[in-house]
Amino acid sequence: QVRLVESGGGLVQAGGSLRLSCAASGSIFSINAMGWFRQAPGKERGFVAGISRSGDGPYYADSVKGRFTISRDAAKNTVYLQLNSLNSEDTAVYYCAAKKLSSSWSRPDYWGQGTQVTVSS
Repeated sequence: QVRLVESGGGLVQAGGSLRLSCAASGSIFSINAMGWFRQAPGKERGFVAGISRSGDGPYYADSVKGRFTISRDAAKNTVYLQLNSLNSEDTAVYYCAAKKLSSSWSRPDYWGQGTQVTVSS
């Protein structure tokens, strides 16, 4: 089993920045990639960004390209998401996710508990 713990969410003004962190523990050897999803009120959860151990990617949703950056610290088993130029449409609960090599981002194997990001205008 893999445990994912997010941190770094909060309230920020439009145009501001935040950095989210996701620390993985447990059977991390089974993880091939980690990433971020988000879910706004009344909307489905959607892929934001992903990065793999093998060097594939990173991958981004079109809506965040050029504004968000995903990175990882292999030694700390931690993935980060830098959020810049935030706007109200970025308000959502952000979830960390991890998947095995055989899985796809359409159905990750593990989820974190989520962290709220609220952008005020």
